[in-house]
Amino acid sequence: MGSVRKASAWLGLVDDNDDERYYDDDYTEGTDSGEAWVTDPRVKVASDTAEDKGRRIATVAPDSFRGARAIGELFREGVPVIMNLTNMEPGDAKRVVDFAAGLIFGLRGSIDRISTRVFLLSPSDTEIISGDASAHHSDGFFNQS
Repeated sequence: MGSVRKASAWLGLVDDNDDERYYDDDYTEGTDSGEAWVTDPRVKVASDTAEDKGRRIATVAPDSFRGARAIGELFREGVPVIMNLTNMEPGDAKRVVDFAAGLIFGLRGSIDRISTRVFLLSPSDTEIISGDASAHHSDGFFNQS
């Protein structure tokens, strides 16, 4: 495949049929030997490992005020919560933000606006690092002056 065709396929302008050469013709679908896949007991599932180390972040996108309970329960467990209120009516979204403000006040957390109607609720033991490049400037690889 030529470079122009590859670029067009990457952009989605033409169909990329080049991947058909990677399929094995001897593969037959539906041949089940009856054996179930078993995970090696030494392998830890990613969610278990993340929970053990306290590295969890929840995303909640409620469609009504009833979803505030899930936000509160997760935050009370010490899990940072990303609230996406874009699917809610403006009145209900305001009520959820008020609820979240009370939640972070009572549990000494913080609330940060990520974008329009999307907020991050962080427990008190979570450090938020700004994405501002000048805040993290150091004499490292990118300091080419």
